[in-house]
Amino acid sequence: MAKTALKKIKIKLVKSLIGSSDSQRKVAKSLGLSKINQVVEHSGSPTILGMVNKISHLVQIVE
Repeated sequence: MAKTALKKIKIKLVKSLIGSSDSQRKVAKSLGLSKINQVVEHSGSPTILGMVNKISHLVQIVE
């Protein structure tokens, strides 16, 4: 089976992690997000998209 190239997505933290649950903080940290307006780039794999979905109210997908 040939591997297809996954689309790269940029994720930006737009809201503070203060007041969020511990699991949401861990997800943000595992994505590499720690400061507001920080942008990281990841592949668009289902794992990464699930993590973004969990903290969708804190992040924004940047094109």
